[in-house]
Formats: sequence, C-alpha cells, structure tokens
Amino acid sequence: MRIFHKFIFAIFAFSVITYGQSVLTLDKAINIALHRNTTLEKSINNVKSSESNYKAAWGGLLPSINAQGSYGWNRSIQPGTSGRTYTFQGLTISLPATPSSTTDTYNYTAGVNSSWTLFDGLSNIVAVSQSKKQLESARLQLENLKQNIVFQTISLYYAVVNNIQLLKVKEDNVKWNKQNLETIVEKNKLGAVTLADVYAQQVQEGNAELDLIQTKNNLEISKSNLLYYLGLDVLSNYSFTDSLTEQEENVLNTDLSGQFGNIDELVNKALASRDDYKSAELDFQSAQNGVTMAQGSYFPRLTNSFGYNLFANQLSNLSKSRTYSASLTLSIPIFEGFSIDNQVQAAEVNAMNKQVDLNDLRRTIKQNLQQTYLNILAAEKSLEVNKRNVASAGENQKITQEKYNLGSGTLLDVLVANSNYTNAQTSLINAEFQYIVLNQQLKYYLGVLNYRQYE
Repeated sequence: MRIFHKFIFAIFAFSVITYGQSVLTLDKAINIALHRNTTLEKSINNVKSSESNYKAAWGGLLPSINAQGSYGWNRSIQPGTSGRTYTFQGLTISLPATPSSTTDTYNYTAGVNSSWTLFDGLSNIVAVSQSKKQLESARLQLENLKQNIVFQTISLYYAVVNNIQLLKVKEDNVKWNKQNLETIVEKNKLGAVTLADVYAQQVQEGNAELDLIQTKNNLEISKSNLLYYLGLDVLSNYSFTDSLTEQEENVLNTDLSGQFGNIDELVNKALASRDDYKSAELDFQSAQNGVTMAQGSYFPRLTNSFGYNLFANQLSNLSKSRTYSASLTLSIPIFEGFSIDNQVQAAEVNAMNKQVDLNDLRRTIKQNLQQTYLNILAAEKSLEVNKRNVASAGENQKITQEKYNLGSGTLLDVLVANSNYTNAQTSLINAEFQYIVLNQQLKYYLGVLNYRQYE
C-alpha cells in the first residue's frame, strides 16, 4: 500500500513540475512584448492625438457657426402717493392720490451667427499639410517602435537560449572531470599515477564546477532581463527551447553578406525602407510648414461674418422682429512689437534643428549598417574556424586521453586538451548565436524586420 501511495505522489509531483512551467517560445515572447510594452501604448495614444489634430486642422478651413438664445425679465415697482392740497395767493390746488404700481417686462432674443476666415496668409491651409505630415510621422514612429520591440525581444531571447546551450557544455565538462578524477584516483591506488595527478584533477574539477555556477547565474540573469522587458514577473518559472529551430539552422547555412549585397546597396535600401528615417523627413517638412505658417502673420487677415437675430418682448412676437447683419473685416498688421519676427525665427530654428536631426540619423544608419556588415563578414569566418576547432579539439582530446590511459602521455596534456575542447564548443555556440542575431539586426537596420507575423 505504501508503494502505491509513493507511486501516486510521484505522478502528482511530476505533474506539478511539468505543468507548473509555462513554455515561452520566441513567437510567444514577441507577441507578449507587442501587447504589453508601455512605450508602445504611449505611441498608439500619440497617433490618436495626431488624428484629432489633423481633423481640427481641416476644421480651420470651415466657417464657425454659433446659435444663441436668451430670456430676460425685469420688474419695476413704483410707490404710490397720498392726496395733498396746496394754497397759493388764495388759490387752492388739490393733487389726487396715486396708487403704487408694479410693472413686469420681458425680452426674448434668438439668433445665429457665423464667422469665416477668408485669408490669413495661407496659415490655415498650410496647417492642414503640417498636421497630415505629423500624423504620418506618428504612424511611422509606431511602426519603427514595433520593429525595435521585436528586435530587442529576439536579442534577449537568444541570450537565454545561448546560455542554455552553454550550460549543457559546462555540465558535460563537469561530468567529464568527475569521471576523470575517479579514474585517476583508482590508478593512484594501483600506483599507476602519482598523487600530484590526483590533486591536479581535483583542482580542474573545482574550476569546472565554478564555471558551471557562473554559467547558471548568467542564464538566470538573462531570463530575468527577458521577463522584465516583456512585462512579466521575473520570479515566474518559464521553460525555453534549448535547441535551434530549422529556420535558425538555415540562417547558419546562409551567406548573409552575399545575400544582402554590398554596403552601398544596404544604405540605399535602408534610406528607402526605414520608418524612422521617413518619419524624420516628415518632421523636417512639418517644421518647414511651421515657418510658412509663422510668416503668414506678416500678411493681412480677411474675415467675414453673418448674423440673423430675433428679439421681442413677448415670445409669440419673436419671429416678427428680426435683424440681418453681414460684415467683411480686413486686418493689416503694422507693428506687433516684434512678436511676428520672434515666431518666424523660432520656426526657422526648429526647421534647422530638424534638418540636423535628419542628417545625424542618416549618418547613424550608415554607421550601423557598416558595422553590422563588417561584423557579419567576421562572424561568417568565425563560424568556419570554430567548426573546425571543435572537430580538431574533440579528436585531440580523444587521442590525448588514450595516450594518458596507456601511460605515454601526461595529465597536463589531457587537461589542456579537454580545456581546449570545452573552449572550442563555447566559442562555436557564441558564434552561432551571434550570427543569428546579426541576421535579425541587419534586417532591423534595413527597416525590413517583419513584426506583423507576431501580432
């Protein structure tokens, strides 16, 4: 019966461990980032604000119409007088008494008035163009932000998987060192090796365990960085894929430098595709519109207005008394205390700064692409060299171990061979993930990183 209880408990414990961990794939991580990122939420709100501004700019071209109505009441109270008699030179004059009086008066008014700006130096027309560019710029910034979120998530996710694979190498290294230590201890008992070999292997095993501890720590830190960026609880328990997908394997077998062409082609493609560069161009054009709008204050302003109003003392007579009005007003600025000059200068400075920002971004794009392109060239060669190193180091480890087992080699040779093999494996794993991330980084810098497949 106790055995049965233990069996049930084991099944329950396995279920808790299995279902307590949520598998976090790369696609799922990107999807979470695109829905939980707070900066993205702010960018979406900015787009809504720009849409409202664009609608308001169109409204500036239309006349404004206002309707109003009023009701007024007034009560006037006059006190009464008593009768009096006056005598003057024998003549008697009598004044009759007057009663007090209360008078109520009412007034009703209603009307519709309209005003329309006919000309204001073309500022209202340019405002429509400016707000449209600002709306398009906000939308492009949102697109670029989504690409940035995807790339950052990819980089953080691959850092986790990279450390997972490194952990396997370190675990195998610890296992090998423990087995080797057991073998050397047994040989020492038989007098086949010296005690110095035992101590040397014990040190090597301790170093391998320290390396394993550091790798585990790096893995947990990379997990924490990813979960924090995704807006998830860093203390939650998630499991990750520990091997490369078919798509990632294909990337490792792809000649990226030959696929994307030379650096000049990359720059031209990026300037034509990157949403942040298009947004910066629109910001510069919008700033130029701001200069035109500010200069419009130098020109006369022409407005007209229309009015239709009703008034009466009785509500039933409201429609009998009416007035019509129309006016055309021309306002010519003669001196505004240099305020217009100040507005124009501020708009011109803003446009110049936007031009500087655009030029800086163009140089940054070129630099990023150049560095990424050079890193890809180096990474391709690094992959080839590391693959050869792993194969050579693995064979060398086997040969050196066999020599030592036969008594024709030294323990130092074995330890060096094993260290070289572990280092070669570590370098190859790092090179593979660097190459995969560089592939995504190049797409990001080109502005062609597809995020829509993850939404």
